Amino acid sequence: MKGGSKEYWFVLTAESLSWYKDEEEKEKKYMLPLDNLKIRDVEKGFMSNKHVFAIFNTEQRNVYKDLRQIELACDSQEDVDSWKASFLRAGVYPEKDQAENEDGIQENTFSMDPQLERQVETIRNLVDSYVAIINKSIRDLMPKTIMHLMINNTKAFIHHELLAYLYSSADQTSLMEESADQAQRRDDMLRMYHALKEALNIIGDISTSTVSTPVPPPVDDTWLQSTNSHSPTPQRRPLSSVHPPSRPPAVRGSTPGPPLIPVPVGAATSFSAPPIPSRPGPQSVFANNDPFSAPPQIPSRPARIPPGIPPGVPSRRPPAAPSRPTIIRPAEPSLLD
Repeated sequence: MKGGSKEYWFVLTAESLSWYKDEEEKEKKYMLPLDNLKIRDVEKGFMSNKHVFAIFNTEQRNVYKDLRQIELACDSQEDVDSWKASFLRAGVYPEKDQAENEDGIQENTFSMDPQLERQVETIRNLVDSYVAIINKSIRDLMPKTIMHLMINNTKAFIHHELLAYLYSSADQTSLMEESADQAQRRDDMLRMYHALKEALNIIGDISTSTVSTPVPPPVDDTWLQSTNSHSPTPQRRPLSSVHPPSRPPAVRGSTPGPPLIPVPVGAATSFSAPPIPSRPGPQSVFANNDPFSAPPQIPSRPARIPPGIPPGVPSRRPPAAPSRPTIIRPAEPSLLD
């Protein structure tokens, strides 16, 4: 419908008339209340083919901005009649209805109470909304109902009639015959099964007949490397090819020995005892197995202090090797006695 010189999208409710920029109804231009409004016919222009009617206020107030009436134009007379009927249901009556009602010309009279008409329009809108909801629900349920009936009928046919239909339609042997593709696939699966079974048997034989022994730990030869790189320590000396001369063991008893030789005082500082020759000990059980084993150590004996030194005799330095025992003759008389 066209309002004035522009086309708008009009929406009529029981309480107001609103128009928008387009049919998307996003941009509202104005909302006009329907209180104290009426409609009248307007003669169309000489060069115009539009059918026009106007809305005005019965209290002589401006309807929209500074306009006393709004002229609305439609393309056809049917559209105008439809809009007039809608306005009539909303409580907006034509200008001549009151005079016709007073004269009693019109047989079908309508109530002039706007509040009652608005209630009727509200109830009509609710009924239309309910009918639309029912229509949508039926449209949603109809495909589901059809599918449900089709599935149930198909299931009943399979359970009761399909077997008899198959037996009567063709030869049973041809129906149960295996296709060439399925036979080839079955042969391939059998060959694969036998190959896998043989492979599993071979793997099982290898697992059960193979005996594995744990690898021994690595030999620690760090001592050999340290022996070759460093000089031998006193505790671990290589055996020499020449054995030292053996020394007879000392005999304790009353056998007299040579007298002690007095040493001058001046010669005490330059005197040093000769080194003690090594004494061969008993051969160890593992002596032949380990050529680099050290010789057995000479057990140390505690040095015995002589009973006394006569006056005038200078002191004698102890021997260079502390491991050499000092032999004391018990039969030798002391000088202090």
